[in-house]
Amino acid sequence: MSGARVVAVTGATGFLGLHLVAELAREGARVRILTRRDPVHDLWRDLALDVVPGGLENVQALERLVAGADAVVHGAGLIKARSLAQFLRTNRDGTHAVAGAARRHAPDARFIAISSLAAREPQLSDYAASKRAGEDVARAAYANAPDKLVIVRPPAIYGPWDRETLAIFKAAAQPIVPLFGKGRAAIVHVATAAAALARLAMGSGDAGLYALADPQPEGYTMRELLTEAARAMGTHPRFVPLPDRVVMAAGRASALWGAMTGVPPIFTLGKARELLHPDWSISTAERLPPALYQENIGILPGFHETVEWYRRAKWLA
Repeated sequence: MSGARVVAVTGATGFLGLHLVAELAREGARVRILTRRDPVHDLWRDLALDVVPGGLENVQALERLVAGADAVVHGAGLIKARSLAQFLRTNRDGTHAVAGAARRHAPDARFIAISSLAAREPQLSDYAASKRAGEDVARAAYANAPDKLVIVRPPAIYGPWDRETLAIFKAAAQPIVPLFGKGRAAIVHVATAAAALARLAMGSGDAGLYALADPQPEGYTMRELLTEAARAMGTHPRFVPLPDRVVMAAGRASALWGAMTGVPPIFTLGKARELLHPDWSISTAERLPPALYQENIGILPGFHETVEWYRRAKWLA
């Protein structure tokens, strides 16, 4: 391992990070992670990881994380928060801190910022605005070394160990399922996303801004997504369309409840706007080159595998 490529990772204990670290280890990297908590996980059994205790606000920890790294993958971020300011503290200021540390202490390293497809439309939500702001500070940090910067915008990611998209399968198990929105949205299986990011971290591909997708980059309607989720669940629900105004009202109510309880919800007015946005498809110009990774896990096998895993883990009945 002494001659292995050193890849530093933030957000390693998140859903995508768990799979990315395992994929990097399979690729032969020496993986160094920043974490606030015990990094033991079933996906990392028998992996030899370099662990740097700390968070994004810890300057010394960031220096130890990136020093001597060949690549830095910044995946830490918030997907729910009580305010734009809270989102920005992590998704913008955290990116600024990690990118700054990498420029000072690993100037030759490739910096891979994991953003979100939502950053394409920053006006829709506080989350989307914060992810675009994170991209902007990464670009500023690498203004003099643009060949070292890769920004990746994944769409909705699903797969084993994910608790956020679990809601889709739980919804599909109900006899009546609400439908909303008329647009299309790309998705990607976590294994595909992790493989693409690992290859970028191992030095493949060129600098630039990219998006990820499954074999149908033009995406799916909400009806198509829920139909495939129901098929994977073995259910046959009746779909009931909801007007946009009802979805928006539900987002306001959820945000209000979150403010009252002090627990930030994933579903807010901003998230409602994201869900109702008509176009989350991925164009050919945005996609990573096919030589770099294969969009080989389609929705049918991907959803079935995910449901099987949820049931083995007893997350679903």
